[in-house]
This record gives sequence, structure tokens and C-alpha cells, in this order.
Amino acid sequence: MKNILLILSGCGVYDGSEIYESTFTMLAIEENGASFTCCAPDVQQAHVINHLTGETEPGSRSVLTESARLARGKIAPLEKVHAKDFDALIIPGGFGSAKNLCNFAFAGNQCTVNSDVERLICEFHQAKKPMGFLCIAPVIVAKVLGKKGVCVTIGNDKTTATAIESFGAKHQDCTVESIVVDTTHRVVTTPAYMLGKNMLEVRRGIAKAVEKVLDLS
Repeated sequence: MKNILLILSGCGVYDGSEIYESTFTMLAIEENGASFTCCAPDVQQAHVINHLTGETEPGSRSVLTESARLARGKIAPLEKVHAKDFDALIIPGGFGSAKNLCNFAFAGNQCTVNSDVERLICEFHQAKKPMGFLCIAPVIVAKVLGKKGVCVTIGNDKTTATAIESFGAKHQDCTVESIVVDTTHRVVTTPAYMLGKNMLEVRRGIAKAVEKVLDLS
């Protein structure tokens, strides 16, 4: 049975992993006869957002602890996982991808990527194992593999697409229910809630992305 590594970034769209995207990914993996292992960096969130009001709250939360909510407690620290133990990698979206796995939400095209996230992407790439990135998460692989000319999509947001191309990566416009596949670098991306208006269309795009990642593994 293929085992897919999922990197989570917290729990909740505004400061962590997008819950529906994460759940749809887990479901699609199991529907295709594979299994998944969740991991997250053992760091503090960039900030905490009240999901009712949208306002920043005082205090801090652990990305790993919050991600454990999505993983039903079964989660590993990112620093302890390696590509050699898995068949593929997928990173769901949510602002946590752009705030906790990298700082794109704050620094734009001057962003940096968490060192262990970058390490794992490079390990999977060097091993020629496929990777999937959903919603805003493609900015991460664009930053890490941009100089290699990786092709991704975040939908059709011109500002984000311009930032992606400033890394050296290529951006391809895409509808919410479609995917973009870079066969050279074995990277699959889909816009998910960068474009999605409802769960049904987001689910269709994610299902296609997961199926393609598994086909490539």
C-alpha cells in the first residue's frame, strides 16, 4: 500500500491548514487504496486568528498541536520524517501554508520557507517522487524549485501568479475543478479554495490531484 506524507500547517483556514481541503485529501487517498501519514513543524503559529471575527488574538499556538486536531492525534514532528519512507508528498492549502510553512503571506516574493519543509521538498524531488500542492501551497514549491522552472497553478490570481514567476517558476491559469501537472518535476497542483465557491467543486479538483499524484508514484 502506498503511503502519502501530508504536511499540515495548523487547523483552520485563516491561520492553519484548510480543514475541508485536508479532509478531502485524506478521503481521496483512502478512496484510491493508499494510506497517509500526517506531519507538521513543531513551531509556533505566525499568529492566532479568531475564525468568528477574523481578528488577531493575543497568545500563541503550536502548529504541531493544532495540526493534531486534523490528524486525530496521529501526527509526527516534521523534523523526524524523510522522503525515503514515503511514496509521495501532498500539502493542503489554508493560510497556514503561507504563514507557518513559509512566510509568503507577510513577505510576498521575498519569502522564505521553513527549513524542514524545504528539505523534504528537495528530498522528494531528488528521489523523483511526486508531490501535490493545493490552493496557496504551490507558492512553497515555486519558491523551492523555482530556479528549476517548476510549473504550478494557484488558479488565476495575477498578483500571486506574478510572485510565483518572480521565483523563476511558471504559472498556468486553471479552473477550480482542474489540475496542472508538471511531468518533468512530478508536481501536481490545483486551485481548491483559491477559486472554489463550494465544497463540491473543490472536492473534484482535489480528487483529481490526489489520483494523479498516486498515478505518478
